[in-house]
Amino acid sequence: MPKAAPGSTVAVLGATPKEDRYSFKAVRMLKEHGHKPIPVHPKGHDVDGVTGVSSLDTIEQSVDTLTVYVNEKISSGELKKILKLRPRRVVFNPGAENPQLAQKLREEGIEVVEACTLVMLRTDQF
Repeated sequence: MPKAAPGSTVAVLGATPKEDRYSFKAVRMLKEHGHKPIPVHPKGHDVDGVTGVSSLDTIEQSVDTLTVYVNEKISSGELKKILKLRPRRVVFNPGAENPQLAQKLREEGIEVVEACTLVMLRTDQF
């Protein structure tokens, strides 16, 4: 699986300003590794100094990776928005797995990874 290029844009679905949450840590670590995170949450929170958006369909720039931190019920409702966004790959973090959505994305030619974004970044696999 190819890694994201330095400076890649990464949408973080389910990002929160709560510092103890993994989605917050992902935004911070993505910045530390030279990527451009876009926090995505219905409330449009800014996360760790990064301006957030309220929906995937408000993102206008090209997104290399979508990393998912929401449960299956929520992510299933995002299929059309993900297909419109056309990320190169989607990372389903632990607890956010969604086999049906993953299969639909694969059928559309989108790479699917079930892994922890934080571990991938720490081990130079992102």
